[in-house]
Amino acid sequence: MPSIHREGSYRFFFYAGDHPPPHVHVERDGRAVKFLLRPVRLVLNDGFNARDLAKIERMVQDNVHRLEDAWHGHSGKPAR
Repeated sequence: MPSIHREGSYRFFFYAGDHPPPHVHVERDGRAVKFLLRPVRLVLNDGFNARDLAKIERMVQDNVHRLEDAWHGHSGKPAR
């Protein structure tokens, strides 16, 4: 699972063989979350509180183009 972005103690990554639609996983301190990239939307939360989720969502929004490029490069599927 390649890391594609780090911000503070948050690690953004994809799993090998991840499936569409484009999304990103984020982990920190044993907690994990998954956000779709278009539109940015929470789909899975394992342990983050509302304040952390809002912070992570802002980080995803701020980096969405970079994350999409990395997802499409990783998956081998071109952007639409």
